[in-house]
Amino acid sequence: MLNVLWGTIKIQMKNSWARPMFRFTLLASPMLNTVLIYEMFRHSGQSDAASYIILGSGLMGLWSSICFSSIGDIARDRYMGVLPFLFTSPSNYNVLIVAKTIGNTLLASLTLVVSWLTAGLLFRLTLVIPHPIVFGGALLVTIIGFVAISIPISYLMLLSRKTGLYMNVLDIPVTLLCGFVFPLSVLPRWTQPLSQALVPTWSTRLLHLALQPTINWSALRTVLAWNGSLILLYVGLTVVFWHAIQLRVRRNATLEVSE
Repeated sequence: MLNVLWGTIKIQMKNSWARPMFRFTLLASPMLNTVLIYEMFRHSGQSDAASYIILGSGLMGLWSSICFSSIGDIARDRYMGVLPFLFTSPSNYNVLIVAKTIGNTLLASLTLVVSWLTAGLLFRLTLVIPHPIVFGGALLVTIIGFVAISIPISYLMLLSRKTGLYMNVLDIPVTLLCGFVFPLSVLPRWTQPLSQALVPTWSTRLLHLALQPTINWSALRTVLAWNGSLILLYVGLTVVFWHAIQLRVRRNATLEVSE
């Protein structure tokens, strides 16, 4: 299984890089977002503006890459006619989905590097990391969280032909609700429960806490607990969706859904 997992990750990263849209979201989009967010914060006087500029544009690019790659893979596999073969292959389809998502997320993490380089070269902004080990751990949790939320959404896409519509609808609302670019306190109160149900919200908070000169360990543990709880919730949803998909495929004897 490990050979299948590692082989699929490598192939997926190569296939994703070969697509112009993925290269745009990986390279051009973070550059443009960095410039845009810099102009938003230019005269704000906010002390942590650099972290919102660099992390915000990087996380926006990361989420966009996942939307148009991990989630969009279902639509591409269905369009090319290989989805039924992958679903019934000797290799467990769950392993293939997990490997594809990991490959896309690892490659998409380069958006953070692109944002950091763009901010440094164009605006002489630097991201001070006073606690590298803590920040590295927070980044790892963030990647795991993005993988965890991508898989159940990908499974939902198996049940519909409107994958392209849904992945476009998911892009901007999640960016706004998760506070990639601005504090969630500026959003209406009724959106707060929606934000708190999304693991990228807590991953973003975790990254910002890890960048503080003096770490608030109590807040860090609380945010970390939220991340872990939501990741486990998404794993549970993945299991439920997978059983629902199996039942539907066995009943209809096809993955070619009509809606």
